Amino acid sequence: MQAYRMIPFQMFDAFTNMALDEVIVERVRSGDSLPTIRFYGWQPSAISIGIFQGIHNEVNLDKAKAAGVDVVRRQTGGGAVYHAAGGEITYSIIGSVNLFPANILKSYEVICGDIVFALKNLGLEAHFAPINDILVQEQKISGSAQTRRNGILLQHGTVLYQTDIEKIEHLLNVSQEKTSDKLIKSVKKRVTWIQELCGASLDDLKLALEQSFSRERWIEIGGYTTQEIEQAGKLVKEKYTTNAWNYRL
Repeated sequence: MQAYRMIPFQMFDAFTNMALDEVIVERVRSGDSLPTIRFYGWQPSAISIGIFQGIHNEVNLDKAKAAGVDVVRRQTGGGAVYHAAGGEITYSIIGSVNLFPANILKSYEVICGDIVFALKNLGLEAHFAPINDILVQEQKISGSAQTRRNGILLQHGTVLYQTDIEKIEHLLNVSQEKTSDKLIKSVKKRVTWIQELCGASLDDLKLALEQSFSRERWIEIGGYTTQEIEQAGKLVKEKYTTNAWNYRL
């Protein structure tokens, strides 16, 4: 059974979160770090956009700046995501592609299965919805994104604990015909979160996720190495806070 390092929940800014993912991918590839499962939050709140998106198309940058919300480009695809400080738990799982099904859809199902199991332990009837969502009562509570490069898989995603639909609508760019109470009501019908569904605390969710991701893996609880923190700090300055990366200049 493959050993994994599990790093318990910590809060970072958006740029550090993305840099840590990239650094750990490289260190797992080189054999300097074990395959890793990490849980984290965003401080301050942030918006992450998919690697192929145009930042101006997706985000109202003036409103985001005024609200103190960071904006960063991910390594993975998908759409713009609002990450509320204290409003979600984000996970990343990083390891050799050989540890996961070759079929991308199946690998999503296997990894998301750990989240489904955790939510069921909190009393929620969750299920995987291809390609990469988890639903409760047919409402989205979790979404994920994946990339595979040079033999290493990175999948990261969010589990919503609480959210502010109005703030999301305020900060993300939507067409004029969609900017209305009707849009907010529509989003509320499609999205749900733990605080709305049950009495579980954020700590309850953290524990459920740690236990679920530990079920079929050899887990070593650990932390970030000094080298990982130093390399991530360098990458924040050289990449994730730059216009060249975020604006694709």
